[in-house]
Amino acid sequence: MKIENRQVWEQASGDGNRSYSKECLNWDVILNGPGAYGSWPEEKDRSYLESMNRPRKRTGLWRFAEEMKDGDIVVLKLGQKIGVAIGVIVGDYVWNNSFGDVDGWDLQHIRRVRWLYTKRQNFGEKVFKRGDTTQKLKSKTVLEWIKELSLNFEILTEVKTLPEDIDRGTTLDQISEYLFDNGMASGSINKLSQNMDELVRIARWYARSEAKVSEAETIAYLVIPFLQNLGWTPQRMAIEWHRVDVALFSALPRDTKNLTTVVEVKKRGNSCLTAQSQAENYADKHGCDRLVVTDGIRYGVFLRQDGEFKLHAYLNITRLKSSYPIYDCLGAQNAILTMSPRRY
Repeated sequence: MKIENRQVWEQASGDGNRSYSKECLNWDVILNGPGAYGSWPEEKDRSYLESMNRPRKRTGLWRFAEEMKDGDIVVLKLGQKIGVAIGVIVGDYVWNNSFGDVDGWDLQHIRRVRWLYTKRQNFGEKVFKRGDTTQKLKSKTVLEWIKELSLNFEILTEVKTLPEDIDRGTTLDQISEYLFDNGMASGSINKLSQNMDELVRIARWYARSEAKVSEAETIAYLVIPFLQNLGWTPQRMAIEWHRVDVALFSALPRDTKNLTTVVEVKKRGNSCLTAQSQAENYADKHGCDRLVVTDGIRYGVFLRQDGEFKLHAYLNITRLKSSYPIYDCLGAQNAILTMSPRRY
């Protein structure tokens, strides 16, 4: 359907476990994936399309990259009941690798959006479609909502400049040098270097096989081995300590006064960054200033600053990067250093 002769779209911003609506609003974008295959091909390269092996996803990406036009209206949605924001498409489709890891999703397919309305609307009923990320909006309820807002779709404010489209990757050797320069013991660095390949191999197998992995298995096969590689000993790690998935202690005995880090573990495929609030509750209860949220593959490291927890560094063990401009935080080497016992 159309408003003022403009096509109206509905665009998803996550699922029941993860939402990336905040990133969409922060960067004046809507996102689509998977984007790891590269940019949408100008010549409709058949091998590119076939490599995805998901016909509905290919159709959705075609819609996103080609059918959606400059000046069209888009409603950012979360699930089938919540409208997150309303905006106008600006310019043509672009691909940007800085969005290659948005809480675990590769969402490098991008359309720029001039957001005009960012107050959430819970309709209380299912007014948006299920399925494809990008769809033409047909809901009369949502269209009436847009009309009632009387938005000025002719506003020409500038959209935010995107992060540089560079990989910002780093290697384990570079990380090792950084850790050594910042005081980590050579033994811990060597142990991390020697065992990281095995952790990455397990993590990638989980992803390839789409295995259903419990939190307990994630803790046993990924989180605890990783922390041990950083130098944490069994004496200073407690599992399921006062409802904390993994508690790290600066010294013995393992009690509140020595608690240094709360680690909240989520199942693979779930959001880890949105588990911040749950981890914060445990950290506040025990007076802890450092928390980690993880699914065993991705690690978000939060530090208390000015009374609030802020994302300090982000690590994906399968995709090492030196920084994450979309989160305005540091990358792998800083995450590892901050999680290490050496910091305390």
